[in-house]
Amino acid sequence: MDTEKTYTLADLKVWDYSGTALAVIGQPIKHSLSPIMHNAAIEQLAQSDPKYKEWAYFRFEIDPKDLPDALELFYQKRFLGLNLTVPHKVMAIDFLKVISDSSRAIGAVNTLKWTASGYEGFNTDGYGMSKGIEQELGKSLNGSDVLILGAGGAARAAVVECLSQNAASIRILNRSKDRLDAMLSSLSDLKGFECILPIQAKEDLSNLPETGICINATSLGLNEKDPLPLDVTFLTPQWSVYDMVYNPQETQLCIEAEKLGCAVKTGLGMLVHQGAKALEIWTEQTIDAQIMHNAGEKALNNQVNQ
Repeated sequence: MDTEKTYTLADLKVWDYSGTALAVIGQPIKHSLSPIMHNAAIEQLAQSDPKYKEWAYFRFEIDPKDLPDALELFYQKRFLGLNLTVPHKVMAIDFLKVISDSSRAIGAVNTLKWTASGYEGFNTDGYGMSKGIEQELGKSLNGSDVLILGAGGAARAAVVECLSQNAASIRILNRSKDRLDAMLSSLSDLKGFECILPIQAKEDLSNLPETGICINATSLGLNEKDPLPLDVTFLTPQWSVYDMVYNPQETQLCIEAEKLGCAVKTGLGMLVHQGAKALEIWTEQTIDAQIMHNAGEKALNNQVNQ
C-alpha cells in the first residue's frame, strides 16, 4: 500500500491491507508530516523486530460529518491506532467509551488505540509540547510563569499540561472573551486552577513577569498575512517563545520575538514528541524521537525547496 497517498472514506470501505495499519485522520490532511515520521520510526523498529515490517502508517481525509461512520469502519478494519487532527479531536470523544484522564480534562483526544471493547482515547499533545519546550528551548514548565495565546483545543491541552507540571502561573490571552470564559469554566475543577490568570486588557500584559515562557496555541502564523497573536514588545529578552505552528519553520511571531532577544522555537518538536508518545502507546516500545524529528525536518525542507 502507498503510504504517501491521501486516502478517503471510499478507500476505507474497501480496505484490505493485511498488515498492522495505523493512520492519521483530519480535514485537511494532505500535507501532514505524520506518515513520513511514523513510517521512519517503524522502519527502525523493524530492524530489530521483523513483525514491524508488516506495519504501516497512512493518512485519510475524513469529513467531520462522516467521522462516526469512519471510526466504526477503522475499528472493523482493525486499524490498531489512529491519530486525530482538527476538526476531529473534540468530536471523537462522543464516540469513545474509555478515555484517559488527561483527555477528559482537555476535552479532546488525538490518539486512539484498538481494544477488544472499542477504541481507547488518549491525548499526547500536552506531553509533546512540554518535551518540545524542554529539548528545544532548554526550559521546564515546572515553576515557570507561562503565557498562553488562544482558547481553543490546543490551548486547553497547553493549560492542562502546565497545571500538571506545576507552572508558577498561567496567563491566558484570547481575542474572544466569551471563548476564554467558556474554557476557564470547563477547567475550573482542575487542581491548581487558582494559578490561572486571564488577561482581559493590555494593562494586564504590562504587568508580565520579567521572564517566562510564551506559548502560541492559535493557528495565527500558518499564513504569511496572519496578524501577530501578541504584541511582542510586552515581552522582555528573558522570555522564551514557543510557537505550536511548525510550518512555516519561522513564524512571524518568532521572527519578531527573536529581534527582541528572546529564545524562540516553532512546533516541529511538539509534533514529533506527541507522535512518538502515540507510537509508544500502540507498540509498547520505546521510540527514538530523533528519527522522527529528522524525517519531519527533511520533509519540511523539501517542501520549502519545491
